[in-house]
Amino acid sequence: MKLIIDTAARTLTTVVGSSERTQPLYSKDAWEAISLQWVRVGWSLGSYYNFSWFGHPILQLPEDLVRLQEVIYSLQPDVIVETGVYRGGSMMFHASLCQALGKGRVVGIDQHMAPADREAIERHSLAPRITLIEGDSIAAEVVDRVAALLQPGEAVLVILDSCHERAHVRQELELYSRFVTPGSYIVAADGIMRDLADVPGGSPQWVTDNPAAAARDFAAEHPEFLGQQPPWPVRDGEITGNVSYWPEGWLKRVR
Repeated sequence: MKLIIDTAARTLTTVVGSSERTQPLYSKDAWEAISLQWVRVGWSLGSYYNFSWFGHPILQLPEDLVRLQEVIYSLQPDVIVETGVYRGGSMMFHASLCQALGKGRVVGIDQHMAPADREAIERHSLAPRITLIEGDSIAAEVVDRVAALLQPGEAVLVILDSCHERAHVRQELELYSRFVTPGSYIVAADGIMRDLADVPGGSPQWVTDNPAAAARDFAAEHPEFLGQQPPWPVRDGEITGNVSYWPEGWLKRVR
């Protein structure tokens, strides 16, 4: 595919094989086409490595964090469970929101935590709101430890951001979806892999082997969950879709 941006004519032309389509540059369709390429180029350059939260690196697209904040503010969960800790930025993000709301705590799971990173998280001022579990997220003993930390009646939000292989995410969805309370979500992060298969650093197998595919598989077999982007609390204009690393990743428990 070829994109031709003509700022003088204010048009965007998309060329696919012998097919060509020209549309206004300042339009919703052009925005979506350009945004996808912006995400692809930015990912290939590692732009997401250049952010931190409360002193800890966080490997996320800023818009995803803002959208997640909107959901957390709306739901005000008692517990946020996340698989995949990396160096603790996401733990700090969730915990800082809990602190601001005056309620909630975070459970972070990772197979391997560097001692220095774990120590930095545990001595942080937000540490009282964080519980770390080291182990494979799909191991029975790890899931049991998470279950033991949850109290009856608590509202729970789950984010899956560890191994992004389709089969692994599918297992996580089966194991952790039972913790999600009605009206809340389980999120399969980084479905953008499907759109990165042909960029530098990508892999051809990502076309089908990605978290978005796992989320679709899960939703097809679990009618109690609905795949949908959370509604924006503030919206003005034509744009309706997130610029996101998490396409098709939001699954809401509807019953």
